[in-house]
Amino acid sequence: MKPDLDTLTRDNIVDFIGSIFERRGGEEYLGEPVTMGEHMLQGATIAEQNGQPEEIIVGALLHDVGHFTSEFGTFSMDDTEDRHHEDAGADVLERFFPTVITDCCRYHVAAKRYLCATKPDYFDKLSEASVHSLNLQGGPMSVDEVSEFGKNPNLKKIIAVRYLDDAGKRAGMETPDYWHFAPMVQRMVDRHLGASNAVSAEL
Repeated sequence: MKPDLDTLTRDNIVDFIGSIFERRGGEEYLGEPVTMGEHMLQGATIAEQNGQPEEIIVGALLHDVGHFTSEFGTFSMDDTEDRHHEDAGADVLERFFPTVITDCCRYHVAAKRYLCATKPDYFDKLSEASVHSLNLQGGPMSVDEVSEFGKNPNLKKIIAVRYLDDAGKRAGMETPDYWHFAPMVQRMVDRHLGASNAVSAEL
């Protein structure tokens, strides 16, 4: 069910996301050998283990939250049309998180298309499910799309999260649960809303 955004606040957004992991994290992840929750937790864990900054860790943790919040439901291998989960997730996150987090969610699909167009060997590493979804999402970017996408100031971080997305599909990998990362998630919320309040005060 699409969440009622009016009920989400700075004080409950972190717990709300945690409830998504607890209620729906065990759902199948696109035919991959991991659940949806395991997939996102693996990406965040790999980022943390490799000393990535918190915005990359949180970006990886939340990049697929739209599979749960989309009014169009989750992707399946039988789909013939894209469900735009990246936009559904970003629509929930953008009120509470810095642009870099929202961009990592909104553009992780575009990053796959970008990498397929700019790195010939990238496509060969995609899983069957990723190839299927790629075909629904428009395939590799055109030259003009690559040029435009390359202008995003958060490009390197979006690409980093894309690689973590691809890596987070390891059957049997042990990870912390969502609540291990919750303090980082809250710091991202506080950073964004603190900055927003500071701008409002200046105006």
